[in-house]
Amino acid sequence: MHIFHHKKELMSFLGEERKKNHTIGLVPTMGALHEGHISLVKKALLENDKVVVSIFVNPTQFDKKDDLEKYPRNLDRDLTLLELVSENILVFVPSVDEIYGEHIKSQSYEFNGLDKVMEGEFREGHFNGVGTIVELFLRTVSPDKAYFGEKDFQQLQIIRKMAASKKLPCEIIGCPIEREPHGLAMSSRNERLSKTTRKEAGFIYETLQAAKAKFGTESARNIADWVKEKFKKNPLFQLEYFQIADEDTLTPMLKKQNDTKYRAFIAVYADGVRLIDNLRLN
Repeated sequence: MHIFHHKKELMSFLGEERKKNHTIGLVPTMGALHEGHISLVKKALLENDKVVVSIFVNPTQFDKKDDLEKYPRNLDRDLTLLELVSENILVFVPSVDEIYGEHIKSQSYEFNGLDKVMEGEFREGHFNGVGTIVELFLRTVSPDKAYFGEKDFQQLQIIRKMAASKKLPCEIIGCPIEREPHGLAMSSRNERLSKTTRKEAGFIYETLQAAKAKFGTESARNIADWVKEKFKKNPLFQLEYFQIADEDTLTPMLKKQNDTKYRAFIAVYADGVRLIDNLRLN
């Protein structure tokens, strides 16, 4: 396993790999790795000769300073986990200065409305920050394929949009959500939950599953109202939003179309920690 802290150093190494006709995969992360991340890394290793895993807590995608400061960090543990997976992993661990220099600022992107709903409505500037760091990593690594988890499904669609609009020659691959035994979507933020809350947090996934069961016979509004009532009765969790939307355009569903794929999206606060999840409905 090789560890790189500087863009030029990594790019030089990858240049030599390409001379050997080696394919390159990229798995961008913010560290605090869990089995969800490891599943992305393993898929990337199956499909590429070398895999770059970036570990960088990106300040420009946090809309709250407190959330950035509390984001879990454990680089030694992350490196140990990756070392156990494969020696063909290249780890990119840049500093904030290496990425942004003196000016920590996002670029502005046109996402054709994908960024205006759900997460975009509640996290101002978040997706410009995501676009900025992912574009930088795609240009630095120039991977054949880049892997992202579907837990952040809106982010995945936005990254696809950004890569296409910038004409970046990389295949963006979405990978299924990895879940804890009781259904909670795996997330680095789960480490901040109390034992009691984490144990009960399967409630979020159970609610999504119940919404899926209702989807065949009830309207989006009725399902959303039912979800709100469910959360009102559970004091451990505070619902921020629940939305049924077109999977491709992320447009909220008004009237069901037979040729459209839909997902239910949810954001919840628990112990002051913000959790998101989603589930395909049809």
